[in-house]
Amino acid sequence: MELSEIQAILEHPDSQKRLKGIVALKDYDSETASPLLLSKKNDSEFLVRSFVAMGLGRKRSNTGFEALLAMIDNDPDANVRAEASNSLAMYGEASIPHLVETFHSNSNWLIRRSILAAMIDLNSPTNMLDICLAAINDSDLTVINAGIDHLSTLADTNQAEAALAAILPLKTAENWYTRMHVAYALKRFDAPEAKEALIELRQDQQHKVVAAALEGLVP
Repeated sequence: MELSEIQAILEHPDSQKRLKGIVALKDYDSETASPLLLSKKNDSEFLVRSFVAMGLGRKRSNTGFEALLAMIDNDPDANVRAEASNSLAMYGEASIPHLVETFHSNSNWLIRRSILAAMIDLNSPTNMLDICLAAINDSDLTVINAGIDHLSTLADTNQAEAALAAILPLKTAENWYTRMHVAYALKRFDAPEAKEALIELRQDQQHKVVAAALEGLVP
């Protein structure tokens, strides 16, 4: 799509047309695309703003970075804030303190899960441990289980001992789904405590937990 056509379609009253214009910017460099994306960051439709956030992660600029921070802090829709968090992570190390701060200041499950996932590629075990410890104390079960899953990604890092220490008490969690996540997570650790906990989970009253603990033992 020609740039002039994109500029025109971004002002169209039909949000689907505006979305088409946002998507078309993928074929342009950051210098060209970023200003046009930024012009729609306050669009009336949350889906358009979500695509803007997504685009600002791929068409990176200093202004885009600041815009994403503003979207994370101020957008009224959690979907947009979650997408902005994902895109912010694409800016690399500079995004880490902002993502950690957002995780602690925002209890929305979608945003927290987005940040957990985004942090995997940022190679910061200390900060991953930090947010995972908060996650496993969340009131939302999906966040708790995601925290367990992401603690297991620290098994081969300098935070392995602390990560395992955080996972082990959850082997007796009331919710069986959490115990199942614990079983899968423990398999990534070589420590004796992890192996002992897996033996215990093979005696769990819920067969799906037992299956998770046994998985991989039989050729």
